[in-house]
Amino acid sequence: MSAYNSVLIYLLVLIGFAVGTLLLAKFIRPKINKPGKLDTYECGEEVLQKEPGRFHAGYYLVALIFVIFDVEVIFLFPWAVNSKKLGVIGLVEIFVFIGILFLGWIYAYNKKNLEWQ
Repeated sequence: MSAYNSVLIYLLVLIGFAVGTLLLAKFIRPKINKPGKLDTYECGEEVLQKEPGRFHAGYYLVALIFVIFDVEVIFLFPWAVNSKKLGVIGLVEIFVFIGILFLGWIYAYNKKNLEWQ
């Protein structure tokens, strides 16, 4: 039980140090509010707009769909390495997996998430 106590004490000291450091930094930082402090800085160029324009969310959807399908394709590599050992059952399982991927792609296509406007 003493091993657990030492780990608990270590975690409490660690959390206390982290919280204490953040609070100390908040209280001792300089509080200077200059007019240009919150303005956008564009590498020495004059700011063209005070507020940034709207960003098309289609980029996020395409990036998210890419990440999802890319991660799922990674699961095909272990199957390819062991395909001879897995036999017919492994082949059926991978076709089911690819079918589920294809259904996800059809769903994204029907929701028009893959089209630019």
